[in-house]
Amino acid sequence: MDQHDPTILVTGVAGFIGYHVAERLLKDGRRVVGIDNVNPYYDTRLKEARLERLAKGPEFTFHRIDLSDRQGIHRVYEDHSIDRVVHLAAQAGVRHSLKNPYAYAESNLTGFLNVLEGCRHHSVEHLVFASSSSVYGANTRMPFSVHHNVDHPVSLYAASKKANELMAHSYAHLYGMSCTGLRFFTVYGPWGRPDMALFLFTRAIMEGKPIQVFNEGNMLRDFTYIDDIVEGVVRTMDRKATANPAWSGETPDPGTSYSNYRIYNIGNNHPVSLMHFIETLEDVLGMKAQKEFLPLQAGDVVATYADIDDLVRDVGFRPGTPLRTGIERFVDWFKDYYGYNV
Repeated sequence: MDQHDPTILVTGVAGFIGYHVAERLLKDGRRVVGIDNVNPYYDTRLKEARLERLAKGPEFTFHRIDLSDRQGIHRVYEDHSIDRVVHLAAQAGVRHSLKNPYAYAESNLTGFLNVLEGCRHHSVEHLVFASSSSVYGANTRMPFSVHHNVDHPVSLYAASKKANELMAHSYAHLYGMSCTGLRFFTVYGPWGRPDMALFLFTRAIMEGKPIQVFNEGNMLRDFTYIDDIVEGVVRTMDRKATANPAWSGETPDPGTSYSNYRIYNIGNNHPVSLMHFIETLEDVLGMKAQKEFLPLQAGDVVATYADIDDLVRDVGFRPGTPLRTGIERFVDWFKDYYGYNV
């Protein structure tokens, strides 16, 4: 490989999105350095299986390291000539943040600071980092736009993601760094997280166990297929964030800046009711779910819906994988991976 081809650091590379992004980059012939602490938030065998697949790529280097390890993260930047960073590592999960808040401070705040410092001291060209649709919190104006104010998070997880956006902006301002935040909307697909609805529902239905349907099923989610997320990440990574010349401190636009900083939503731009989601899954599986209807959980929001106009205009990409297609691909993977002969 040519010495001038960029080296891309992908954090959280054993995770759902990180794995898929790294796999795509390797398929494209890119050089990838991956880091992950492979923590037991969910079954580490799934994470190890993802890493095993990535390790087959000759241009893949892996470091098992915790984001909060300041010296360790520094060494990764020192040992590799990192050109771009795709920061996807985080302690995920809204509900888990109610039980284990300190994990979010260590990973999502201290860890992100270590990534920012690495980018600053090693002249990284572009930092792309994962934010979340959860930052919209108590907002009810739909669709959610990056130009709306997002100062009312309803979970610590959401607050930590909003904090990441603010931290990145300060580094863009202070050090001229190019930083792009991506707010992902309910990502699903093969190799997905076992704590997410599609995984939980599929396993329960196939095992004849009831599924938990929160808020009595009255939820809307902008389900976004993993390949669409990856395409948005890769295209954004190759397009450095630039200042908005029209930005004004008199009427500050939250989605852009006078610095090299941008925020984009990546969502399917088509919210689906939770009940329709379940019905589609039942149809694909050819099995009916036993449903246990429960109230809205603390930290959850009732609806998400992404305005993706900025992404389409600037990056030239519009997510569009139909829900049924995505669910079929997930179910095929799930049956194959877990050996279900159904």
